[in-house]
Amino acid sequence: MKKIGIIICHRYHTCAAGKCLRAMHNRQGAFSIYKNEEIELVGITTCGGCPGGNIEYAPAEMIKNGAEVIHLATGLVVGYPPCPYLEAFTQFIPAKYNIPVVIGTHPIPTSYFETHTRLGTWKSGSWHAIIQNILTDEETRKAYN
Repeated sequence: MKKIGIIICHRYHTCAAGKCLRAMHNRQGAFSIYKNEEIELVGITTCGGCPGGNIEYAPAEMIKNGAEVIHLATGLVVGYPPCPYLEAFTQFIPAKYNIPVVIGTHPIPTSYFETHTRLGTWKSGSWHAIIQNILTDEETRKAYN
């Protein structure tokens, strides 16, 4: 069984994690990489707010609970502006804790997809790689709106 921790953007600190948990249960979005594995959520928290002070400590607590991978929630990608510290988080967590990081949880909802498409947010090559696990078909995006 793969044990997972999730870190969300502090902007969404009141989020009930409904989309993340649904995606985890249905193996959609970034959780599609676990199609043939059992998974268990062992921790969920916010980054602590910019510049992400909780990133220094939260993975340690999740690892104590057995976390084998940390997911940085989709909200860090789709919020506006997208998290300016996303790249730093993806470098720091594996370097400090020797644990892989996956960008994303639930699929990108249609409303965010359309807004960021109009803004051109994700046109660069680096963004294409960042959103690959959470960029799904139109029907799935609509289901997460």
